Amino acid sequence: MIPEYIISFSTDDIPIEKVDCLIIGSGVAGLRASLELKGLNILIVNKESILDSCSYNAQGGVAVSLSPGDNPQLHLKDTLKAGCFLNNVESVKILVEQGPARIKELISWGAEFDKENNDFDWTIEAAHSAKRILHSHGDKTGKELVRALLKKFHETIGNKIAEGYFLIDLVAIENKICGAILFDKKKKKNILIYAKKIILASGGASQIYQETTNPFSITGDAQSAVLRKNGILSNMEFIQFHPTTLYLAGAPRFLISESVRGEGGILLDKQGNQFMEFYHPLKELAPRDIVSRAIIQHMKSTSSHCVYLDIRKLSSSFIKKRFPGIYKTCLQYGLDITKNLIPVRPSAHYVMGGIQTDISGRTSLLNLFACGECADAGVQGANRLASNSLLEGLVFGEIAGRTVREEIEKNIYNHEIQTSYLLKQKERLFIDCEDLRRSIKSLMWKNVGIERHGDLLKETIERLDNWTRYVFFKEFFDISGWEIQNMLILGKAITVSALRRQESRGAHYRIDFPQTNDVNWKKNQIITKTDLYPDK
Repeated sequence: MIPEYIISFSTDDIPIEKVDCLIIGSGVAGLRASLELKGLNILIVNKESILDSCSYNAQGGVAVSLSPGDNPQLHLKDTLKAGCFLNNVESVKILVEQGPARIKELISWGAEFDKENNDFDWTIEAAHSAKRILHSHGDKTGKELVRALLKKFHETIGNKIAEGYFLIDLVAIENKICGAILFDKKKKKNILIYAKKIILASGGASQIYQETTNPFSITGDAQSAVLRKNGILSNMEFIQFHPTTLYLAGAPRFLISESVRGEGGILLDKQGNQFMEFYHPLKELAPRDIVSRAIIQHMKSTSSHCVYLDIRKLSSSFIKKRFPGIYKTCLQYGLDITKNLIPVRPSAHYVMGGIQTDISGRTSLLNLFACGECADAGVQGANRLASNSLLEGLVFGEIAGRTVREEIEKNIYNHEIQTSYLLKQKERLFIDCEDLRRSIKSLMWKNVGIERHGDLLKETIERLDNWTRYVFFKEFFDISGWEIQNMLILGKAITVSALRRQESRGAHYRIDFPQTNDVNWKKNQIITKTDLYPDK
């Protein structure tokens, strides 16, 4: 059984547009890619709005080796160590060597980073060996980067962003991508966009977990579309769980930035005792996977639902200036972080794996590129170094955009416009999508979360397959049904990859295989549609 979408339309009765390049996603990676395409007919689409992205919501900062005493080689070393040496060294070199130019460029476009005594206010985060984190307006770095890039986009490209367009599926002739089918949420109509090139920059997939920091819209739609077209994903077992997200009844799992611990925040249990020293010599500044597992294990040993982050030793004025967004959000829920402990627990945050690309952003499918969190260019390895994600979006977004431009100018796109779309037999069945969404998220959190075991992974695959049997091959008329299908595909991709990797490395921890096995598993894993749904 190979799942396919059922889409009821023909090209005779829906709007059709033709562009040189379609960019799906308007976070840092997509916006930076677009700036390389001046003069071409391009269109950026996003699922919700410009402000609904992980980039925009990024708090902590952006890592770049520009501070005194730092250099790209140190940044390279830290990134490889955090990634458990599963990174592509060439990709990481590109990141750390081109990163400074991308940040300087951004500053020249008007991006503002916080300063102290006429110099940048550099800070440190977990697993970094130097102060190399730039932040903006305290804890609003992502907002500032998106603001600066949007300003440059409108000056350079114009107003070519369409909000509220959901990616239903990619259109392909054999293995050549030639367009995309989108759902216009405002008009509630399908639209077909033909493109010489498509850049996917739509973010991760952490909404498949019950506890997550990601916006509600981040359901892995682009990654699922690539699998349906026989494309390749890689390293999907590596999901980073952020150690500290706000844990209050009725409040969203709001991220409490890594920088809070970088500035001196300590973790306490319900008895008020520090505990990280028992799990790692770096204590609160250990890599994220270690801190997350330590919190989970300590919660179990103390029969607790959460632990507490304490920043009360910092001055009230410093907290309000350095973390204004966190302070304001917590205060809305009756929590004054200048006086009170912050209840926290881990949540799914970032997918290290994704659509496999080369160093230029090319995927396994012709004419299709990917960058940012939805892609796996080999930068992050088994565990992302804190604050590398915004830098990756800038660096590899620029590279993908530049490569697309070069190929379009050389007429390298190798496809003709097709004039019809295969219709499939429709079948109707009522499905409570919200109930199924909750079930998928709960299952993934319980069985494929911070700690994993082979027996539970097998059980998860069986349950996902059972849901797939009656969810696929049905027609839906709003995005909830399509999202459920994408969540089932990505959930299975993550689970199958986790079951195969019989070791513990980085963000992937197997209770039944707790040791790292370099002999057999110091390698990347790929996953295809056939791996998930072999023909029977």
